[in-house]
Amino acid sequence: MGAEATVKRANLAAVAALAGVSASTASLAFSGAGPVSDATRARVLAAAATLDYAGPDPRAQSLRRGRSGIVGVVIEDRLRDAFRDPMNIAMLDGIADVTGSAGLALLLLTDTGGSGDIAVAPMDAVVLIGCSTRLDHSVVTLRQRGIPIVAIEAAHMDGVVPIDLDNREATRRGAEHLRELGHERVAIVALPLAPDHARGALTPEREFSSSAFTATQRILGARDVYPGAVGVVAAGSLIEEGEIAGRELLALETPPTAIIAQSDLLAVGIIRAAEELGLSVPGDVSVLGFDGARVEAYDLTTLAQPAVEKGRAAGRAILASLAGEQPEPAAFTSELHVGATTGRPVGPGAASGGVAEKGTSRS
Repeated sequence: MGAEATVKRANLAAVAALAGVSASTASLAFSGAGPVSDATRARVLAAAATLDYAGPDPRAQSLRRGRSGIVGVVIEDRLRDAFRDPMNIAMLDGIADVTGSAGLALLLLTDTGGSGDIAVAPMDAVVLIGCSTRLDHSVVTLRQRGIPIVAIEAAHMDGVVPIDLDNREATRRGAEHLRELGHERVAIVALPLAPDHARGALTPEREFSSSAFTATQRILGARDVYPGAVGVVAAGSLIEEGEIAGRELLALETPPTAIIAQSDLLAVGIIRAAEELGLSVPGDVSVLGFDGARVEAYDLTTLAQPAVEKGRAAGRAILASLAGEQPEPAAFTSELHVGATTGRPVGPGAASGGVAEKGTSRS
């Protein structure tokens, strides 16, 4: 028929015939399951190699099982930013550690305020990481389809398994540490409060309209101790964003003596901004982070969270749901690590007696 003739692709039946076994035996040989001897499996694989057959199409297997073998993981950050945050990577490691052992693959999905609907993706279950209430419609659709949903650090929703972190309580402990040191003028550098990741002043209006659960909870924790704290909203959990925020706060006519950063990356940026301005940390300004990330050259005072364990708990909840079992919610706590970036204030920002009065407003 000439060079343009279509070459017929080999199939499982042809491999089975060449190997001298049934199609079901050949299928078991490829899957690695079932009572197939090593010699038979070797014969089937040799026949497949002869016919240039790569094995059964996993899409067809998924159709027969009624499952895709995929767990969707939804992150609101752009991927190029999400993978610069070590906490996101740690949580994904935890999820993959559990689901991968069950033969499930992860599909990363982003929701950055666009019109896309995550509910249309082919997946057996979904993990939401720090997602906002804007996903309520997608959550309803997923539940209607019977798709199990697990949410890490999100407002509690009906039919969604929560994996919680003590964001408010942990930040309160960190703020109390600063108050005990004697700090009165304390500022906040917050994570993004809206899908547009707009940078700017932390105003009451922005706090009220925030759709970012984690950032809002951490703000509330700081305000439990310092209700009048000034602040700025960063455009992401990035070192360069911390530098921008730090320069702005430290250039105030009456700068803060301590800054509460909502991530360790932001904290490092603030420290770099202080160094650029010729200020010492913690001599001139104390800096508190959040996450417990390994940051070279800095012994941060931070609130260390168990990010990998959060991911593993989410993975276990997914497997339980897919097995028809009742998944267990989980709640984790963060630990205050007192490092070298916080100390007693000196000069006009120091409280009389060494301890600030709770609820001190901005100067």
